[in-house]
Amino acid sequence: MSQIKLAPNASGTGIFTIDSPNSNTNRTLTLPDNAGTFITTESSGQSIPKAALPTGSILQVVNATYATYATTSSTTFQDSGLSASITPTSSSSKVLVLVTCFVGKASADYGVNVRLVRGSTSISYFVTGAAQNDSSTRNLNIGVSHNYLDSPATTSSTTYKIQFAKDAGDAGDAQFNWYGDSQTTTSTLTLLEIAA
Repeated sequence: MSQIKLAPNASGTGIFTIDSPNSNTNRTLTLPDNAGTFITTESSGQSIPKAALPTGSILQVVNATYATYATTSSTTFQDSGLSASITPTSSSSKVLVLVTCFVGKASADYGVNVRLVRGSTSISYFVTGAAQNDSSTRNLNIGVSHNYLDSPATTSSTTYKIQFAKDAGDAGDAQFNWYGDSQTTTSTLTLLEIAA
């Protein structure tokens, strides 16, 4: 038969009292079969282990910003420079990817394609042929927001990045982080690990 042992602290002088609630019902409190420290509302410097958090909890957040102008004349996807890496705490975790960026064209009747890549694998296209069929000669730029819930199934460091390319058959260059009038802007990439 296992036993419960109360071990007083030889140096302390305080008295710890265990109070029962005002109840007419018998209750059983089952102690966990492992060592550790109880965490209360007054605990300081302690945290609940991530593995013990319920499904849907945000386990960590990684945020990256990028404010450098990039351009390409290729229809092959190129790295934009915007990327972020996260190391999931569990292989069952989901990663919610949030992207905000500016893309555009450098001449009339021109499109740009943008995609989200995990490692070297494309997982989501979120701009396809944007800014096409514009008859003006001015640059055309658009702000884009995108979210994607990924299942990387790993506990290794995982890199997400944004790639872009010019649309096939169009002239001019694809632009990234270009706001117009010779001004660059800042794009963001945020990764949230979600307990599953």
